Amino acid sequence: MQVSEKTAAAEPTPIRGQRADRARRVADILRHQILAGAVVGTLPGEQELAAEHDTSRNTVREALGLLRDEGLIHRAPKVGTRVAARKYDHGLDALLGLQETLREHGTVRNEVRAATTITAPPAVARRLALAPGGKVVYIERLRLLADLPLSLDLTYLAPDIGVEVLTHNLETTDVFVLLEQVTGQSLGAADLALEAVAADPHTATTLDAPAGAPLLMLERLTHLGDGRPVDLEYIRMRGDRITMRGSLIRSTPEWKVL
Repeated sequence: MQVSEKTAAAEPTPIRGQRADRARRVADILRHQILAGAVVGTLPGEQELAAEHDTSRNTVREALGLLRDEGLIHRAPKVGTRVAARKYDHGLDALLGLQETLREHGTVRNEVRAATTITAPPAVARRLALAPGGKVVYIERLRLLADLPLSLDLTYLAPDIGVEVLTHNLETTDVFVLLEQVTGQSLGAADLALEAVAADPHTATTLDAPAGAPLLMLERLTHLGDGRPVDLEYIRMRGDRITMRGSLIRSTPEWKVL
């Protein structure tokens, strides 16, 4: 049977699924509005939200329950539903330290938990292009904004640069800024990976979060402008306080090239 190249347009597939699926869709839209600052203070009532999203009050109630479980909203009788927590945007478009990123929100304070020279683990030595068994500067910082823990940063620096970084104030200055001051070079590019992990008990205690809470785990290898790798970081960020955002540009698709 030969199939014609010209066929009638397929009938639209109706959106089906359980109430949990519909609630998830509503929660996604409301979450974005809250994080973008479009909803501040008290959210509209269930009836109004149901009309806005063309769904039932039960579906809205379930969606709000999802956001409550994430810690984004508080719900109370006779009070309504209020935005509970502020999340801060961390861009993926530019190579900036946390203090540079959040400058408009206040001063990021660093609680320095370790700052010393150690023997580089083999994997770290390879990433920083160091000889096996060589030394590396290790810095561990708990980073806070308005006394709210945001992230736990484990940083490995090339030794010749790192020892000079250690002579500077690590409590109030981004390592990125110090790297540029010490080397006299601008930072160039960074390779990064971002994934979700659950907070182990020790990290949870450090970040004042529940054990098993969702964290954003960022691995970042930063290079100087001349291409030399100098800074390898493993950063655990509280997923309920930081949102990673970026703008992506699509390259010329293959079908247009052919």
